[in-house]
Amino acid sequence: MSVTILGNMLFIRSSIFFLGQVVITVVYFPLTLLAYFLPLKKKISLISGWGWLMIKWLYVCCRLDYKITGLENLPDRPFIAMVKHQSAWETMSLLFILPPHCWVLKKELLRIPVFGWGLSLAKPIAIDRSQSKAALRQLLQQGRERLEEGLSVVICPEGTRMAPGVTGKFNAGGSMLASQAQVPVIPIAHNSGSFWQRKGIIKRPGTIKLVIGKPIDPRTHSASEINAQCKLWIEQTVEQLEAESLAADTI
Repeated sequence: MSVTILGNMLFIRSSIFFLGQVVITVVYFPLTLLAYFLPLKKKISLISGWGWLMIKWLYVCCRLDYKITGLENLPDRPFIAMVKHQSAWETMSLLFILPPHCWVLKKELLRIPVFGWGLSLAKPIAIDRSQSKAALRQLLQQGRERLEEGLSVVICPEGTRMAPGVTGKFNAGGSMLASQAQVPVIPIAHNSGSFWQRKGIIKRPGTIKLVIGKPIDPRTHSASEINAQCKLWIEQTVEQLEAESLAADTI
């Protein structure tokens, strides 16, 4: 099969996925608004169903699957997940992979019609990234409130999507929250960026590998130590996963 034909097939499959994503979102999220008066965890469970549908639709259209390692490392109590952010894949998949949780995200997402309305039901911590000091205070205050409500908190410490092989500054807000609230930190790494481009529509077939690391105990580590340990583990694990993905392509 020529490179041109293969490229055209990938574009067609990826376009079909995108169109289906729009349709499912437009239909699904208004329905979640009907659950406004349900308990918080039930509302979050409904929203996680959207992520499950998206990942299933992704496999149907693009033959992009996933494999998880380390589920046994998830605590049976609220925690803070520090996640490498490379694509939209992890924001969808972690909705149903992790126990009830909320995301730390940019407030602009809540302004998106339909999608943002439904997303707001999950009580995200929606920050203004241009106001770093105020955003940190908000994260620490609302983060503790969410943890006390029984929710875990998911944070992308680099703040934005990073292309494979690129590392951004690891912001310390998540580690500071863990230290103050005395909850474990779970580092999460994956290689979704090798299949789902940071910018662009193409999704390559294959298997995304997601690794859940062992908990880091804030009782024995300072906030700076937690941050440094998370960064080291995530970057080393991502590098290994991306190397495995590249090796598979050359076989």
